[in-house]
Amino acid sequence: MQKSLLVLFFLFCIGFNNLFANEKYTKEQIEKMISKMVVLGFNGETVNSNDEIYKNIKAGLGGVILFDKDPNDKQKVKNVRNKEQLNRLTSQLQAISNQKLLISIDQEGGIVQRLKSSDGFVNTPKAIEVAQKGENFAKETYALLAKDLKQSGINTDFAPVVDLAINKENKVIVTRGRSFGESSKDVIKYSSIFVDELKKQKIISVLKHFPGHGSSLGDSHLGFVDISNTWTQKELEPYKYFIQNNRVDMIMTAHVYNKNLDKNYPATLSYEINTKLLRNKLGYEGVLISDDLQMQAISKHYNLKETLTLAINSGVNMLLFANQLAKPISLKEIVNTVYAQVLNQEISLEQIIKSNERIDRMMAKY
Repeated sequence: MQKSLLVLFFLFCIGFNNLFANEKYTKEQIEKMISKMVVLGFNGETVNSNDEIYKNIKAGLGGVILFDKDPNDKQKVKNVRNKEQLNRLTSQLQAISNQKLLISIDQEGGIVQRLKSSDGFVNTPKAIEVAQKGENFAKETYALLAKDLKQSGINTDFAPVVDLAINKENKVIVTRGRSFGESSKDVIKYSSIFVDELKKQKIISVLKHFPGHGSSLGDSHLGFVDISNTWTQKELEPYKYFIQNNRVDMIMTAHVYNKNLDKNYPATLSYEINTKLLRNKLGYEGVLISDDLQMQAISKHYNLKETLTLAINSGVNMLLFANQLAKPISLKEIVNTVYAQVLNQEISLEQIIKSNERIDRMMAKY
Protein backbone atom coordinates (compact mmCIF):
# COMPACT_ATOMS: atom_id res chain seq x y z
CA MET A 1 0.00 0.00 0.00
CA GLN A 2 2.76 2.40 1.03
CA LYS A 3 4.73 1.52 -2.09
CA SER A 4 1.68 2.24 -4.28
CA LEU A 5 1.25 5.66 -2.68
CA LEU A 6 4.91 6.47 -3.31
CA VAL A 7 4.55 5.48 -6.96
CA LEU A 8 1.43 7.64 -7.30
CA PHE A 9 3.18 10.58 -5.67
CA PHE A 10 6.17 10.14 -8.00
CA LEU A 11 3.89 10.11 -11.07
CA PHE A 12 2.01 13.14 -9.69
CA CYS A 13 5.30 15.10 -9.41
CA ILE A 14 6.37 14.04 -12.91
CA GLY A 15 3.04 15.28 -14.22
CA PHE A 16 3.59 18.75 -12.79
CA ASN A 17 7.21 18.85 -13.93
CA ASN A 18 6.15 17.91 -17.44
CA LEU A 19 3.43 20.57 -17.41
CA PHE A 20 6.09 23.26 -17.07
CA ALA A 21 9.00 21.44 -18.72
CA ASN A 22 6.98 21.27 -21.92
CA GLU A 23 6.53 25.03 -21.76
CA LYS A 24 10.17 25.55 -20.70
CA TYR A 25 9.20 27.85 -17.80
CA THR A 26 10.47 27.68 -14.23
CA LYS A 27 8.38 28.60 -11.18
CA GLU A 28 10.25 31.91 -10.90
CA GLN A 29 9.60 32.74 -14.56
CA ILE A 30 5.89 32.03 -14.20
CA GLU A 31 5.67 34.15 -11.04
CA LYS A 32 7.43 36.98 -12.88
CA MET A 33 4.94 36.73 -15.74
CA ILE A 34 2.03 36.85 -13.30
CA SER A 35 3.57 39.89 -11.58
CA LYS A 36 3.77 41.71 -14.92
CA MET A 37 0.00 41.34 -15.27
CA VAL A 38 -0.69 43.26 -12.04
CA VAL A 39 -1.23 47.00 -11.51
CA LEU A 40 -1.27 48.08 -7.85
CA GLY A 41 -2.13 51.18 -5.89
CA PHE A 42 0.01 52.06 -2.85
CA ASN A 43 0.48 54.77 -0.22
CA GLY A 44 3.47 57.08 -0.38
CA GLU A 45 4.78 60.33 -1.82
CA THR A 46 8.27 58.86 -2.16
CA VAL A 47 9.64 55.34 -2.35
CA ASN A 48 12.72 53.64 -0.90
CA SER A 49 14.13 50.11 -0.70
CA ASN A 50 12.24 49.32 2.53
CA ASP A 51 8.83 49.98 0.97
CA GLU A 52 6.54 47.16 -0.13
CA ILE A 53 6.00 48.79 -3.53
CA TYR A 54 9.79 48.87 -4.08
CA LYS A 55 9.96 45.12 -3.44
CA ASN A 56 6.94 44.53 -5.69
CA ILE A 57 8.53 46.38 -8.60
CA LYS A 58 11.75 44.44 -8.07
CA ALA A 59 9.65 41.25 -8.24
CA GLY A 60 8.38 42.25 -11.69
CA LEU A 61 5.19 44.24 -10.96
CA GLY A 62 3.68 45.43 -14.24
CA GLY A 63 2.41 48.81 -13.11
CA VAL A 64 1.20 51.22 -10.47
CA ILE A 65 -1.86 53.47 -10.25
CA LEU A 66 -1.49 56.84 -8.52
CA PHE A 67 -4.06 58.83 -6.53
CA ASP A 68 -3.97 62.26 -4.96
CA LYS A 69 -5.82 61.73 -1.68
CA ASP A 70 -6.13 58.82 0.73
CA PRO A 71 -9.81 57.78 0.45
CA ASN A 72 -9.86 56.72 4.10
CA ASP A 73 -8.66 60.16 5.22
CA LYS A 74 -9.20 62.91 2.63
CA GLN A 75 -6.86 65.23 4.55
CA LYS A 76 -3.93 62.90 3.82
CA VAL A 77 -1.98 62.78 0.57
CA LYS A 78 -1.78 59.33 -1.00
CA ASN A 79 0.67 59.86 -3.89
CA VAL A 80 0.36 63.37 -5.35
CA ARG A 81 1.22 66.62 -3.53
CA ASN A 82 2.46 68.79 -6.40
CA LYS A 83 4.22 68.62 -9.77
CA GLU A 84 7.77 68.55 -8.47
CA GLN A 85 7.04 65.84 -5.91
CA LEU A 86 5.14 63.72 -8.45
CA ASN A 87 7.96 63.93 -10.98
CA ARG A 88 10.40 62.79 -8.31
CA LEU A 89 8.12 59.89 -7.32
CA THR A 90 7.60 58.63 -10.88
CA SER A 91 11.36 58.85 -11.55
CA GLN A 92 12.03 56.79 -8.41
CA LEU A 93 9.43 54.20 -9.41
CA GLN A 94 10.80 53.76 -12.94
CA ALA A 95 14.40 53.59 -11.69
CA ILE A 96 13.56 50.52 -9.58
CA SER A 97 12.39 48.50 -12.58
CA ASN A 98 14.58 46.95 -15.25
CA GLN A 99 11.56 46.92 -17.57
CA LYS A 100 9.22 49.70 -18.63
CA LEU A 101 6.86 50.26 -15.71
CA LEU A 102 3.27 51.22 -16.44
CA ILE A 103 2.73 54.37 -14.33
CA SER A 104 -0.97 55.14 -14.53
CA ILE A 105 -3.57 57.60 -13.29
CA ASP A 106 -7.26 58.48 -13.79
CA GLN A 107 -7.13 61.88 -15.49
CA GLU A 108 -10.32 62.35 -17.50
CA GLY A 109 -11.24 65.91 -16.52
CA GLY A 110 -14.14 67.22 -14.50
CA ILE A 111 -14.91 65.16 -11.42
CA VAL A 112 -12.32 62.51 -12.30
CA GLN A 113 -8.91 64.17 -12.21
CA ARG A 114 -6.32 63.14 -9.67
CA LEU A 115 -4.02 66.00 -10.70
CA LYS A 116 -5.75 69.10 -9.35
CA SER A 117 -5.25 72.73 -10.36
CA SER A 118 -4.89 73.54 -6.63
CA ASP A 119 -1.70 71.41 -6.68
CA GLY A 120 -0.23 73.19 -9.71
CA PHE A 121 -1.66 71.07 -12.53
CA VAL A 122 -3.83 72.19 -15.44
CA ASN A 123 -7.59 72.05 -14.86
CA THR A 124 -9.50 69.97 -17.45
CA PRO A 125 -13.26 70.44 -17.92
CA LYS A 126 -15.58 67.44 -17.89
CA ALA A 127 -16.11 65.58 -21.17
CA ILE A 128 -19.58 66.92 -21.94
CA GLU A 129 -18.33 70.53 -21.61
CA VAL A 130 -15.41 69.82 -23.92
CA ALA A 131 -17.77 68.38 -26.55
CA GLN A 132 -20.06 71.41 -26.30
CA LYS A 133 -17.15 73.79 -26.98
CA GLY A 134 -15.97 72.10 -30.17
CA GLU A 135 -12.95 70.39 -31.69
CA ASN A 136 -10.41 73.21 -31.40
CA PHE A 137 -11.15 73.60 -27.71
CA ALA A 138 -10.84 69.81 -27.29
CA LYS A 139 -7.42 69.77 -28.98
CA GLU A 140 -6.12 72.61 -26.80
CA THR A 141 -7.58 71.07 -23.64
CA TYR A 142 -6.22 67.56 -24.13
CA ALA A 143 -2.86 68.81 -25.42
CA LEU A 144 -2.38 70.62 -22.08
CA LEU A 145 -3.53 67.56 -20.11
CA ALA A 146 -1.15 65.27 -22.03
CA LYS A 147 1.81 67.62 -21.50
CA ASP A 148 1.05 67.72 -17.78
CA LEU A 149 1.13 63.92 -17.62
CA LYS A 150 4.34 63.74 -19.65
CA GLN A 151 6.10 66.30 -17.45
CA SER A 152 4.96 64.38 -14.38
CA GLY A 153 6.40 61.05 -15.59
CA ILE A 154 3.03 59.36 -16.10
CA ASN A 155 2.87 57.09 -19.15
CA THR A 156 -0.69 55.72 -18.94
CA ASP A 157 -3.99 57.57 -18.59
CA PHE A 158 -7.17 55.64 -17.80
CA ALA A 159 -9.07 57.75 -20.31
CA PRO A 160 -10.99 58.56 -22.43
CA VAL A 161 -14.44 57.37 -21.42
CA VAL A 162 -16.18 56.11 -24.57
CA ASP A 163 -19.46 55.25 -22.85
CA LEU A 164 -22.52 56.73 -24.56
CA ALA A 165 -24.75 59.03 -22.46
CA ILE A 166 -27.83 56.88 -23.06
CA ASN A 167 -29.46 56.88 -19.64
CA LYS A 168 -29.94 60.45 -18.38
CA GLU A 169 -30.29 59.14 -14.81
CA ASN A 170 -26.99 57.24 -14.93
CA LYS A 171 -25.17 58.42 -11.80
CA VAL A 172 -21.68 57.10 -12.47
CA ILE A 173 -21.11 58.39 -16.04
CA VAL A 174 -23.87 60.61 -17.45
CA THR A 175 -24.92 62.92 -14.59
CA ARG A 176 -21.23 63.45 -13.80
CA GLY A 177 -20.55 64.65 -17.34
CA ARG A 178 -17.99 61.92 -18.02
CA SER A 179 -19.39 61.03 -21.47
CA PHE A 180 -18.91 63.14 -24.62
CA GLY A 181 -22.54 62.62 -25.57
CA GLU A 182 -25.35 60.30 -26.51
CA SER A 183 -24.32 59.72 -30.13
CA SER A 184 -21.44 57.44 -31.01
CA LYS A 185 -20.39 60.03 -33.62
CA ASP A 186 -19.69 62.65 -30.92
CA VAL A 187 -18.06 60.15 -28.59
CA ILE A 188 -15.76 58.91 -31.37
CA LYS A 189 -14.88 62.45 -32.49
CA TYR A 190 -13.85 63.78 -29.08
CA SER A 191 -12.32 60.62 -27.68
CA SER A 192 -10.19 60.42 -30.85
CA ILE A 193 -8.84 63.90 -30.15
CA PHE A 194 -8.08 62.87 -26.56
CA VAL A 195 -6.27 59.71 -27.72
CA ASP A 196 -4.29 61.62 -30.38
CA GLU A 197 -3.03 64.23 -27.90
CA LEU A 198 -1.96 61.51 -25.46
CA LYS A 199 -0.18 59.66 -28.25
CA LYS A 200 1.79 62.78 -29.23
CA GLN A 201 3.27 62.72 -25.72
CA LYS A 202 3.86 58.94 -25.88
CA ILE A 203 1.18 58.27 -23.27
CA ILE A 204 -0.91 55.10 -23.40
CA SER A 205 -4.65 55.75 -23.58
CA VAL A 206 -7.29 53.41 -22.16
CA LEU A 207 -10.80 53.23 -23.61
CA LYS A 208 -13.40 52.52 -20.93
CA HIS A 209 -15.72 50.85 -19.86
CA PHE A 210 -16.24 47.83 -22.15
CA PRO A 211 -18.87 46.81 -23.29
CA GLY A 212 -20.55 50.07 -22.15
CA HIS A 213 -21.55 51.65 -18.85
CA GLY A 214 -23.58 54.63 -20.09
CA SER A 215 -26.96 52.92 -20.00
CA SER A 216 -26.63 51.48 -16.50
CA LEU A 217 -28.91 52.38 -13.61
CA GLY A 218 -26.37 51.57 -10.88
CA ASP A 219 -22.77 52.28 -9.89
CA SER A 220 -20.40 49.29 -9.97
CA HIS A 221 -18.27 50.90 -7.23
CA LEU A 222 -21.16 50.18 -4.86
CA GLY A 223 -22.45 46.81 -6.02
CA PHE A 224 -23.97 44.65 -8.73
CA VAL A 225 -25.02 46.50 -11.90
CA ASP A 226 -27.42 44.85 -14.37
CA ILE A 227 -27.60 46.42 -17.86
CA SER A 228 -29.54 43.56 -19.48
CA ASN A 229 -32.61 45.72 -20.19
CA THR A 230 -30.84 48.99 -20.99
CA TRP A 231 -27.71 48.10 -23.01
CA THR A 232 -27.77 48.29 -26.82
CA GLN A 233 -25.36 47.20 -29.57
CA LYS A 234 -24.63 50.83 -30.47
CA GLU A 235 -22.56 51.07 -27.28
CA LEU A 236 -19.95 48.96 -29.10
CA GLU A 237 -19.55 51.48 -31.95
CA PRO A 238 -16.67 53.50 -30.42
CA TYR A 239 -14.75 50.26 -29.81
CA LYS A 240 -15.39 49.07 -33.35
CA TYR A 241 -14.07 52.36 -34.74
CA PHE A 242 -10.87 52.38 -32.67
CA ILE A 243 -10.15 48.69 -33.29
CA GLN A 244 -10.80 48.85 -37.04
CA ASN A 245 -8.60 51.95 -37.36
CA ASN A 246 -5.84 50.50 -35.17
CA ARG A 247 -6.00 53.46 -32.79
CA VAL A 248 -6.43 51.72 -29.46
CA ASP A 249 -3.67 50.98 -26.92
CA MET A 250 -5.67 49.45 -24.11
CA ILE A 251 -9.29 48.77 -23.16
CA MET A 252 -10.74 48.61 -19.65
CA THR A 253 -13.55 46.25 -18.72
CA ALA A 254 -16.74 47.27 -16.93
CA HIS A 255 -18.10 45.40 -13.91
CA VAL A 256 -21.55 45.22 -15.49
CA TYR A 257 -23.82 42.21 -15.99
CA ASN A 258 -25.79 41.62 -19.19
CA LYS A 259 -27.69 38.32 -19.36
CA ASN A 260 -28.00 38.74 -23.14
CA LEU A 261 -24.20 38.63 -23.48
CA ASP A 262 -23.40 36.24 -20.62
CA LYS A 263 -25.98 34.56 -18.38
CA ASN A 264 -23.47 33.85 -15.61
CA TYR A 265 -20.81 36.53 -15.22
CA PRO A 266 -20.24 40.32 -15.29
CA ALA A 267 -18.12 41.60 -18.19
CA THR A 268 -14.81 41.69 -16.29
CA LEU A 269 -15.07 37.95 -15.60
CA SER A 270 -16.77 36.90 -18.83
CA TYR A 271 -15.15 34.76 -21.53
CA GLU A 272 -18.25 35.38 -23.67
CA ILE A 273 -17.69 39.15 -23.57
CA ASN A 274 -13.90 39.51 -23.34
CA THR A 275 -12.87 36.76 -25.74
CA LYS A 276 -15.83 35.83 -27.92
CA LEU A 277 -17.15 39.38 -28.37
CA LEU A 278 -14.12 41.68 -27.97
CA ARG A 279 -11.39 39.42 -29.36
CA ASN A 280 -13.14 37.14 -31.84
CA LYS A 281 -16.01 39.29 -33.10
CA LEU A 282 -14.53 42.81 -32.87
CA GLY A 283 -10.97 41.67 -33.63
CA TYR A 284 -9.19 43.32 -30.72
CA GLU A 285 -5.57 42.18 -30.30
CA GLY A 286 -4.35 44.64 -27.67
CA VAL A 287 -4.19 44.72 -23.89
CA LEU A 288 -7.38 44.34 -21.86
CA ILE A 289 -7.21 45.63 -18.28
CA SER A 290 -9.81 45.09 -15.60
CA ASP A 291 -11.46 47.93 -13.77
CA ASP A 292 -10.52 47.93 -10.08
CA LEU A 293 -11.13 44.38 -8.86
CA GLN A 294 -11.78 45.64 -5.33
CA MET A 295 -14.95 47.43 -6.41
CA GLN A 296 -18.03 45.98 -4.74
CA ALA A 297 -19.64 44.75 -7.96
CA ILE A 298 -16.88 42.11 -7.91
CA SER A 299 -15.64 41.85 -4.32
CA LYS A 300 -19.14 41.40 -2.84
CA HIS A 301 -19.81 38.35 -5.02
CA TYR A 302 -16.46 36.64 -5.65
CA ASN A 303 -13.47 35.79 -3.50
CA LEU A 304 -9.92 36.51 -4.68
CA LYS A 305 -9.31 33.06 -6.15
CA GLU A 306 -12.57 33.12 -8.12
CA THR A 307 -11.97 36.69 -9.31
CA LEU A 308 -8.43 36.05 -10.56
CA THR A 309 -9.29 32.71 -12.17
CA LEU A 310 -12.33 34.00 -14.02
CA ALA A 311 -10.72 37.31 -15.06
CA ILE A 312 -7.57 35.74 -16.52
CA ASN A 313 -9.39 32.90 -18.26
CA SER A 314 -11.91 35.37 -19.67
CA GLY A 315 -9.14 37.18 -21.56
CA VAL A 316 -8.15 39.98 -19.15
CA ASN A 317 -4.40 40.71 -19.48
CA MET A 318 -3.81 43.16 -16.64
CA LEU A 319 -5.38 42.99 -13.18
CA LEU A 320 -6.01 46.31 -11.45
CA PHE A 321 -6.09 46.52 -7.64
CA ALA A 322 -6.28 50.19 -6.70
CA ASN A 323 -5.82 49.50 -2.97
CA GLN A 324 -8.20 52.27 -1.99
CA LEU A 325 -9.50 50.19 0.91
CA ALA A 326 -8.24 50.17 4.50
CA LYS A 327 -6.76 46.69 3.98
CA PRO A 328 -4.61 46.62 0.83
CA ILE A 329 -4.01 43.47 -1.16
CA SER A 330 -0.41 42.39 -1.71
CA LEU A 331 1.31 41.34 -4.93
CA LYS A 332 2.48 38.16 -3.15
CA GLU A 333 -1.11 37.16 -2.39
CA ILE A 334 -2.14 37.69 -6.01
CA VAL A 335 0.86 35.86 -7.46
CA ASN A 336 0.57 32.93 -5.05
CA THR A 337 -3.14 32.56 -5.80
CA VAL A 338 -2.67 32.63 -9.56
CA TYR A 339 0.35 30.33 -9.46
CA ALA A 340 -1.55 27.75 -7.38
CA GLN A 341 -4.40 27.90 -9.93
CA VAL A 342 -1.93 27.38 -12.77
CA LEU A 343 -0.60 24.30 -10.95
CA ASN A 344 -4.16 23.08 -10.50
CA GLN A 345 -4.72 23.70 -14.23
CA GLU A 346 -7.63 26.01 -13.31
CA ILE A 347 -5.85 28.93 -15.00
CA SER A 348 -4.37 28.46 -18.42
CA LEU A 349 -0.61 28.99 -18.53
CA GLU A 350 -1.08 29.86 -22.20
CA GLN A 351 -3.25 32.81 -21.15
CA ILE A 352 -0.46 34.08 -18.84
CA ILE A 353 2.08 33.83 -21.66
CA LYS A 354 -0.27 35.51 -24.15
CA SER A 355 -0.96 38.35 -21.72
CA ASN A 356 2.75 39.00 -21.29
CA GLU A 357 3.24 39.07 -25.06
CA ARG A 358 0.44 41.61 -25.44
CA ILE A 359 1.83 43.79 -22.63
CA ASP A 360 5.36 43.65 -24.11
CA ARG A 361 4.06 44.64 -27.56
CA MET A 362 2.17 47.60 -26.15
CA MET A 363 5.07 48.84 -24.02
CA ALA A 364 7.51 48.47 -26.93
CA LYS A 365 5.43 50.99 -28.94
CA TYR A 366 6.05 53.59 -26.25
